[in-house]
Amino acid sequence: MSPFQLILSVIRRYNYPSSCYRGPPGYNGVNGLPGKPGIPGNQGAPGRDGRDGSKGSPGNAGPKGPAGVKGGKGERGNPGPAGQKGSPGASCDCGTPVLSSHMNWKECSWFKGDGRDSGEIYHCDFVKKYTDTALHVYFSGNLRIHNCDNCCSRWYFRFNGAECGSPGSIDGAFYMRFGRNPVKNLHRHRHIEGHCNNIHKGKIRVGFWVGACPGHPASDAYTGWNSRTRIFIEEVAKAQQ
Repeated sequence: MSPFQLILSVIRRYNYPSSCYRGPPGYNGVNGLPGKPGIPGNQGAPGRDGRDGSKGSPGNAGPKGPAGVKGGKGERGNPGPAGQKGSPGASCDCGTPVLSSHMNWKECSWFKGDGRDSGEIYHCDFVKKYTDTALHVYFSGNLRIHNCDNCCSRWYFRFNGAECGSPGSIDGAFYMRFGRNPVKNLHRHRHIEGHCNNIHKGKIRVGFWVGACPGHPASDAYTGWNSRTRIFIEEVAKAQQ
């Protein structure tokens, strides 16, 4: 018998009207089963925009990008104002440079005899620094002519294949004529020296040559015997007028 049925039987036994007596509260009922989902309602109106949030902290710097393309040349700017006039400089002599042998010179030497009677014996290349200067050259060595009568040989300098024209040729002539001894074979140390003007600057071929004297046939010549032969070249200032 349930509690409710028990209370109802007591009321009936004592004939109490059912409307005059409130019984004790009943027990909570068991939860019913969930109902089916209802039909979705209509979409509501959009809400208002929210307020701006607070400013965030700066982020980390990104990696360095590649170098940009070089821009074109800009327009030429306007000339700047003229500067102040400088004070006069010290006076100078700006004429022909004064040179000495230790500034630009060269010596070529060899140890070999040469029996040719005509042609170039030896040449020495020289680099001349200035236009308005002269070349000072000399030959030092052993020369001879042999076994001839009324004969002559001439040794001379050439510059790039031509003899000096200013002030003139740099040469030496050796003449021999029979005496009591008809055979002459004299080897002597000789020296030929001079200056040459009007030679361009740059590389110069200074040659030492031998040949017949004007009006005489070529003789039996010999250059450089049993000793060292030299050509010396130096660039010097032109001579005074």
